[in-house]
Amino acid sequence: MAKVLIITGDFVEDYENMVPFQALLAMGHEVDAICPDKVAGDSIATSIHDFEGDQTYTEKRGHNFVLNASFADINVEDYDALYLPGGRAPEYLRLNAKVIAMIQHFANTDKPIASVCHGPQMLTAAGVLKGKKVSAYPACQPEIEMADAEYVKLPMDGAITDGQLVTAPAWPAHPAMLKQFVALL
Repeated sequence: MAKVLIITGDFVEDYENMVPFQALLAMGHEVDAICPDKVAGDSIATSIHDFEGDQTYTEKRGHNFVLNASFADINVEDYDALYLPGGRAPEYLRLNAKVIAMIQHFANTDKPIASVCHGPQMLTAAGVLKGKKVSAYPACQPEIEMADAEYVKLPMDGAITDGQLVTAPAWPAHPAMLKQFVALL
């Protein structure tokens, strides 16, 4: 079984954080969820994004999620794969130089990476998408294209794999995204 790292943070999308974390554990994988400046046992706040007929998604407070590993203590070389959830957290996580270096390690060593919704914002900031076919929440299309990647418009329950990278537009894509991600592990 694989050892998967999740980089997450406050106001990550609840489903995009919880569902893959729990599903990968249930499949027998070892999963560590970390957040900058936090340690194992600390909680992060999540948010719930939903599609309710408005021009964009709505946002509500979600659950508290307890981290099971300490950001400062992990060694990325110990992990087989990386998962980056979406929500609001990628907006600020992509500003953290250590987060960027971690992402670049996985890309540069050709380890599997999965990312959903706004998670690809971290991939664009890390400069690892050039020439890739990438899906994300539609509002991220300009960033993906500025990163010299091809934005792939998919239904909200779709996912795409390009090499070792699996991306999807939003949490309804968990079955497709997780199936494709696990196939790479």
